[in-house]
Amino acid sequence: MITTSDVPSYFASKLSVVDGKFEALSFERAVHPSINSKMKRLIDVLGALIGLMITALLAVPIAIAIQLDDPGPIFYSQIRCGYQGNCFRIWKFRSMVVDAEKLKHLVPNQANGHIFKNENDPRITRVGRFLRRTSLDELPQFWNVLMGDMSLVGTRPPTPDEVKRYDSHHWQRLNVKPGLTGEWQVNGRSTVKDFEDIVRMDMDYQIKWSVVYDLSLIVKTVLVILNKKGAC
Repeated sequence: MITTSDVPSYFASKLSVVDGKFEALSFERAVHPSINSKMKRLIDVLGALIGLMITALLAVPIAIAIQLDDPGPIFYSQIRCGYQGNCFRIWKFRSMVVDAEKLKHLVPNQANGHIFKNENDPRITRVGRFLRRTSLDELPQFWNVLMGDMSLVGTRPPTPDEVKRYDSHHWQRLNVKPGLTGEWQVNGRSTVKDFEDIVRMDMDYQIKWSVVYDLSLIVKTVLVILNKKGAC
């Protein structure tokens, strides 16, 4: 949970308080044009509907493969921070062993900054490694896009634990909705291991943003996935 000590003082007046704890953040800054773009939202809805149809077709074979490899839940959910710090529950096909979060402290972090990455994370199952390499584990997030918590294109959605450690300039990442893909997906995917590089990519996206640019990133993402470029 995010508290007053976790954010710069100039954001404090815009925090939402529930039961004495802060659950949402709102910034005193101009709204990014992507937030109010009806065309972007239309593309998101259409893309999400198509994505969910693909998800429905692949869900049964993926579920069977997960169960045969490592019995347990088919889906994995986690709380993430989206636009203006609002928390939402993200959904994925499970790619790690059950209760993987409890084993996280046993895995060394190979990344720098407020992210966690390990190329040979032992918690990832055999099927999970395939799902990640092909990005099939991300398919359930089309539901998050349809619900409006995410966009097809945006920034990487951070966890509350990551957000708690943000420096002042990091908060700008949350000026747009998180996305299924974005600059980080096209320019390195899992090979990007420095959080400051991710921040720079997120800021670059916000500067370059347009509907046409979103469409170009979607096309590039498909090509990256097909080529398995930067996949873990």
